[in-house]
Amino acid sequence: MQAFRIHKGLVAPMDRENVDTDAIIPKQYLKSIKRTGFGPNLFDEWRYLDAGEPGQDPATRKPNPDFVLNQSRYQGASILIARKNFGCGSSREHAPWALEQYGFRSIIAPSFADIFFNNSFKNGLLPIQLSESQVDQLFNEVFAFPGYELTIDLERQVVVKPDGAELPFDIQPFRKYCLLNGFDDIGLTLRHADKIKAYEAERLAQKPWLNNRIV
Repeated sequence: MQAFRIHKGLVAPMDRENVDTDAIIPKQYLKSIKRTGFGPNLFDEWRYLDAGEPGQDPATRKPNPDFVLNQSRYQGASILIARKNFGCGSSREHAPWALEQYGFRSIIAPSFADIFFNNSFKNGLLPIQLSESQVDQLFNEVFAFPGYELTIDLERQVVVKPDGAELPFDIQPFRKYCLLNGFDDIGLTLRHADKIKAYEAERLAQKPWLNNRIV
């Protein structure tokens, strides 16, 4: 998992409440047994005018020119601001996968659905909760100023605006530790790889029959 420390990026506005996980990555794309390749189908039904299927070349499809991520001023955005209850609906882990694989490093909103919120941390995506008034102000500034960027300093736990104003945010210490070091659940376990190997070697020395295999 990619570590998150300080990130500066272009901001895109998702001006909708209750954006659910089926809108983030529609159900037909859950057929894939891989954990990669979901970025092109992020917000698929809003992003394209025609229906899509797994494995379809995005270049053959008709983009919706009115959808925010298809507008030229938001190309390359890596920070998404959204309204309340972002990520509601079913508990698919594909939603943070799609957002991260599109290129987003952080989502800023007044509130998130619990399961999406937890899944985001496990996949290197930083969800930041700010007050509704703070998010309203960010929307106003993004709409008013093309090329609007924010800097997110995870270590200091602040969102820094272009004028230097800082918006503090809360994060659980353990989640912060994992993001700063790029540890997902597997990474956390592999910190103890030497101890695991030593245990396995000792166990096989004491019980060598465990190494027998049925041919």
